[in-house]
Amino acid sequence: MAISLQKGQKVDLTKGNPGLSKIMVGLGWDPVKQQSKGLLGSLFGAKDADIDCDASVLMLNENDKLSSNSDLIYFGNLRSKCGSILHTGDNLTGEGDGDDEEIIVELAMVPENIKKLFFVVNIYDCIKRGHDFGMLENAFIRIVDMNTKKELLRYNLNENYSGKTAVMVAEIYRNGNDWKFGAIGEGTRDTSLSDIAKRF
Repeated sequence: MAISLQKGQKVDLTKGNPGLSKIMVGLGWDPVKQQSKGLLGSLFGAKDADIDCDASVLMLNENDKLSSNSDLIYFGNLRSKCGSILHTGDNLTGEGDGDDEEIIVELAMVPENIKKLFFVVNIYDCIKRGHDFGMLENAFIRIVDMNTKKELLRYNLNENYSGKTAVMVAEIYRNGNDWKFGAIGEGTRDTSLSDIAKRF
């Protein structure tokens, strides 16, 4: 059974799973049902808000810095130069069950100078569209062993993120020869991925 984490918790990823090398990091969310107004609204019921969230990973060095833009993996740069990280593509709506966006990580291929993989989700074009994370629910991140297809851990982001336009979700970081997972869950008002990258 997968380990269920709370905000701030850290857990060994590779130590308890010998031979773990290739993982899938799945991130998911659902739009909150918006009640439509007027006669048509009462006829057709609730509808989903059309919110476009983007999951990204920042490959950070030992100083928690982004060495170059190529170490930022997102819908516009789907594969790391070293080939250790692959983003499977952009989901524009968040509709449907399960993962909305998936990032594949080959832990053994991550270059030695990269000490941390930092996962974030931001809302695309949030200012123009007037969207924030209070309009989403059931957000989570989970780690799956790609060889066994077994879910190893899951972190449900249960906090109220109203007014927040980005969430620092979690990190996978080196601990000696092993990798650990940390649940972060911090909401921010960053309005774009470039704003987030400036923090690093």
